[in-house]
Amino acid sequence: MTAQRAFASDRERRLRLRVRGAVQGVGFRPHVYGLAARLSLSGFVRNDAEGVLIEVEGAGADQFVHALRLAPPPLARIDSLDVAELPLSGGAEFVIAATVAGASLTRIGADVAVCEACLTELFDPKSRFYRYPLVNCTHCGPRYTLTRALPYDRAQTSMAPFAMCPDCARDYADPTNRRFHAEPIACRECGPKLDTEIADVADCLGKGGVVALKGLGGYHLLCDARDEATVARLRRLKAREAKPFAVMVTNAASAARVAEISEAERALLESRPRPIVLVRSRGALAPSVAPGLAEVGLMLAYTPLQWLVLHALAGEPDFAAWRHAPNDLALVATSANFGGEPLIADDDEARRRLAPIADLVVGHARQIVVRADDSVMRVLDGAPAFIRRARGFVPEPIDLGVEGPSVLAAGADLKNTITLTRGREAFVSQYVGDLDDRDTIRFRDETIAHLKRILAIEPEIAACDLHPDFHSTRAAEATGLPIARVQHHLAHVAAVAAEHRLSGGVLGVALDGQGYGTDARPWGGELITLDGADWERVGWLEPLPLPGGDAAAREPWRMGVAALAMLGRLDAAARLLPAAPNAARLAARFTAGAHFPLTTSLGRVFDAAAALAGVRLMQHYEGQAAMELEALVARPRAGAGLWRIVEGCLVLRPLFAALIDENLRGREAAELFHGTLIAALDAWIAAAAAAHDLTQVALGGGCLMNRVLADGLAAALRARGLAVYLPRAAPANDGGVSLGQAAFAHALLSAGASLSED
Repeated sequence: MTAQRAFASDRERRLRLRVRGAVQGVGFRPHVYGLAARLSLSGFVRNDAEGVLIEVEGAGADQFVHALRLAPPPLARIDSLDVAELPLSGGAEFVIAATVAGASLTRIGADVAVCEACLTELFDPKSRFYRYPLVNCTHCGPRYTLTRALPYDRAQTSMAPFAMCPDCARDYADPTNRRFHAEPIACRECGPKLDTEIADVADCLGKGGVVALKGLGGYHLLCDARDEATVARLRRLKAREAKPFAVMVTNAASAARVAEISEAERALLESRPRPIVLVRSRGALAPSVAPGLAEVGLMLAYTPLQWLVLHALAGEPDFAAWRHAPNDLALVATSANFGGEPLIADDDEARRRLAPIADLVVGHARQIVVRADDSVMRVLDGAPAFIRRARGFVPEPIDLGVEGPSVLAAGADLKNTITLTRGREAFVSQYVGDLDDRDTIRFRDETIAHLKRILAIEPEIAACDLHPDFHSTRAAEATGLPIARVQHHLAHVAAVAAEHRLSGGVLGVALDGQGYGTDARPWGGELITLDGADWERVGWLEPLPLPGGDAAAREPWRMGVAALAMLGRLDAAARLLPAAPNAARLAARFTAGAHFPLTTSLGRVFDAAAALAGVRLMQHYEGQAAMELEALVARPRAGAGLWRIVEGCLVLRPLFAALIDENLRGREAAELFHGTLIAALDAWIAAAAAAHDLTQVALGGGCLMNRVLADGLAAALRARGLAVYLPRAAPANDGGVSLGQAAFAHALLSAGASLSED
């Protein structure tokens, strides 16, 4: 029987389809309308609190169901499609029925880059959308950042104050139009207006100025990325001494002029979320863009406004010829914020606070309901991985595989995200930031309220870190909900196991800066067995002294001295750390018998190596020493006999002794350190896997964002026949901790564990 005959039916049927998933705000209703019209079906489609409800009647009803499953709208994500047969009711028309409000069980889609059709109209003088900076359609533009509540209708978005003109109203109501029920539809006649001429923006940038430009989730600070004086000036104005800036270009061909780009990286750059992608720099940009690093974060323009600015800077060439051609335009596009504070998204705040930095502040009246930074990604072990998960991906859920109660997971205090669960879905928020200032804490509270509102979730349980002094812990306690307290590194491992839906025993490897251990000591290089709600710490790195506590994370020279103390080589401190005037004083304290807390953190091991290699003694941002050490590696090499494994403890003393004895500095030290570390971790993990009869290995923690380490370690473990899993759906760093907390809370409840009530 052919497919055509299988769908052909002389018997008319009426079918009801219940569609759940990301099916509102993605052109689902117009897509359904068009499909029903082609198959001569009557019935209706409507948005409601559960998603989309469809009824179709006619001889082609079965074919309709098959076609919808096979080819939904490009931005839709169907989680379930349930079909039921109903009695025939007649009718000659198919209509889009009014939305039915209620407690939402659906979700809004993430923001996406402007589509090619809208770009063409943007530069077509015959189009009524010509040069309109907020042009969009059902296939592109803002979703999450302008929606206040579901169901997704214009009245629930920040476009509610803008009444449609007759032309926009006609497009909105026309089922054959690409803007049929495109809720943010607007044009020059009826939509928000830009408060500055594009020519003035281009003129400012062309003269070496700094421009604050409104984006989808907040403001960017823009300047010429090839002009060292301009980039250095922006650093001074923003008080951002060394942390790398992201750079925006027009297309992949232009990106290839400033960076070496693999096919996987190009695909990621051109994907609809348009993340920032870390790629190897060709050295064509100003040195101050990413000082001391081998990679640069690139992204392609993704809003109509950004395209208009870049086109004007290029001299307004013919768009069709220019669209995909390589050019030398490159703009720093960094988040408009100060010292770790949240991204600025409010227009009044932007004009008030960015005036000292930006020569021009460019906004418009379409309000950003919830701010969202650009997502940052890197290709690790051959596949995309998050450094920061935000715009373009939130609020897409992660499937936990099993149903469970609604959990509010508070995350960590650094790189905070929160996670809300609904059934088997985990919704990880956009990147919030470090919870060390009032504005970031307020942003966190806004984010929780917004997610609860648009997902109609009222949490039943809270989950948090073990650390008693974390703001996130205290916030979870303040909810009054039963609390699941989840050890930091267990959360890293649980996040990887959850997103890959691993069943049975898992050997978790958590490698990061540090986290509060069950013994109240700072952990950070851990082997953990995990099976459901059962877990055990079965291995760790040899502890290093942590002189100065948190100061050691900011001042790697301290960890250099700690490594020398461990080796009994404090006499070498002055020789190896001549630029650290306090190194000799700290060495004298060790010699006098001073005791310091001990840490098993691999992050601090990286800091010690960077200091002793003469790479970095003081950090201006988290991870700087490790990143600069990684940047020096061309070919990692492992030294024989430079580690030991003693009763589950990985001892790296011989590696540090080799760095000192061979007087290795810079690249030579970096390559020996990375190569030996990979070999040592491989042997350590393999021994533990064999001892516990495990074949599944989950790698997590911020150190796994190091490409040299992640690629080398994953390959080595696979060569032993182990199944290796890295974080893909959430960051390996603390941005993924809330997901792990939520997943382990589900596991605890499934196992019947009791939770604390405070």
